[in-house]
Amino acid sequence: MDLLAAYGWNSYFAQHLGEDNCIPARVISEQRDRYWVISISGELPVELCGRLRFEASAPRELPAVGDWLAVRLSPDSRMGMAIRVLPRKTVIARGVAGRTTQEQILAANVDTAFVVTTVDRDFNPRRMERYLSMIWSGGAQPVILLNKIDLCPDYSRLMAQTGLAFPGVGIHTLSALHDRGLNSLHAYLKPARTLVMLGSSGVGKSTLLNRLVGRDLQRLRDVRAADQRGRHTTSSRQMFRLTSGALLIDTPGLRELLLWDAALGLSRTFADIEVLSARCRFRDCRHRDEPECAVLEALQGGVLHRSHYDNYIKLLKEQAYQRRREDPTMNSKTKKRWKSITKDLRLVQKLKRGEE
Repeated sequence: MDLLAAYGWNSYFAQHLGEDNCIPARVISEQRDRYWVISISGELPVELCGRLRFEASAPRELPAVGDWLAVRLSPDSRMGMAIRVLPRKTVIARGVAGRTTQEQILAANVDTAFVVTTVDRDFNPRRMERYLSMIWSGGAQPVILLNKIDLCPDYSRLMAQTGLAFPGVGIHTLSALHDRGLNSLHAYLKPARTLVMLGSSGVGKSTLLNRLVGRDLQRLRDVRAADQRGRHTTSSRQMFRLTSGALLIDTPGLRELLLWDAALGLSRTFADIEVLSARCRFRDCRHRDEPECAVLEALQGGVLHRSHYDNYIKLLKEQAYQRRREDPTMNSKTKKRWKSITKDLRLVQKLKRGEE
């Protein structure tokens, strides 16, 4: 296997390279305005050409770790200039909160996403639903890793509950610190396959990375005794090639996870609610207060857990709010609609007062 193929180069990307004296290169590290890539010439630094930087209308159009680039080499072949980003097969992206919500690419062209959590207080099914929705929406395959099993002797019960909550998702228990359960991950660590590790700070991603790579790449800090959480030492996204030939992208701990265009992912994560929705009386049922709503009936009958349902409604609201912020036309129509509703309500109130 040549160097490019070892890093995931295939016919899909080759068809988009073009013929403008460019070579393909994959982003393995991003540090401020400079990227490090791997190419047929080996590892080299790359800067963005002015046109690529100028024409990028949003951050998602700029390179991210895992992207393939069309690169023009300098005369001495010691650095390159990125001419364009090749189309992505998959993407791991979240929304970044602010006055203008934008999409942030965490990793590109990923096959499998390891969602690392712990069996202690970090485990949160509602946050896990966010992760799975994000991953599935981007086209990757999620795998849940329950780390630090040494802290919870009765972790088998939690694993069973997780399996019931997320059917069809690979779930593995391990203790990266004590090198337990890592053999179960070998099935994912295939040559030229790209994986990314996601999770909160202090769940043991750096320890797991060191174990999988076989040497200390990330400096570790002790967790706080008060809450068993540590400060993540990863400050940037970076790709590592494992001895198995797999490619692993490490990411800093995520303090918040705002979904971005995750309709497909929500449908898969909340497949039980989607199935129930087909039996609702109205096709556009919001599952809030509509009559003959199969979802509400299941909720009242105890078939659905209240927290699971509440999170589904919450995420739907977030998606709708985000679309309104992105689309000024939709936002304007929504405002006009509510203005009309308010006007009608005031008229009704006046009529009632007149009747009285």
